[in-house]
Amino acid sequence: MPAIHVPADSTDDEFIRTPSGVLVPAVIDPFHRALHHIAPSGLITQTSQTTGMSRREAISGKTVGAQSLWMGQTHVPASTNSGNHHHGASETAIYVVSGNPVFVFLEVDGDEPVERRVETAPGDYVFVPPWVPHREENPDPDDEAVVVIALTTQEAIVVNLDRLDWSEVDLSAKAGDADGC
Repeated sequence: MPAIHVPADSTDDEFIRTPSGVLVPAVIDPFHRALHHIAPSGLITQTSQTTGMSRREAISGKTVGAQSLWMGQTHVPASTNSGNHHHGASETAIYVVSGNPVFVFLEVDGDEPVERRVETAPGDYVFVPPWVPHREENPDPDDEAVVVIALTTQEAIVVNLDRLDWSEVDLSAKAGDADGC
């Protein structure tokens, strides 16, 4: 929203005066006028899950009133693979915090489908387009892999799959139909 200068004596119904005397747009409720800090101890695990990993929710509709963003952490223990899954219509951004997780998907544009592995290191980013079946693997025998994940939906869409292919992907499914939502 572009900055709007509102004279102090404005009586326009589009703005309200807060108890401190500041004029703000009337459509902005008190909860959405402040920054929200979520410390690591405030992350919650009551969110969509996939076997072999733990998602920890930080920013979402239910935690801070986010309207179009979900953000949290994913932890994959040493020598563990997650289940196959996708995130529905949500775009997914991943930042590798620690470990060397491998992101696996099925490349289908060649003559034959081929399982592809994206090997990562701390500081790397990965983009997962909507609907793409994938899984996370942590080949390290000693250390867990931790990533920060951001989704372009208010809540975590997670659709768990039996196989790493497109046969179970239902493009007509709504976010509320996803596992764990």
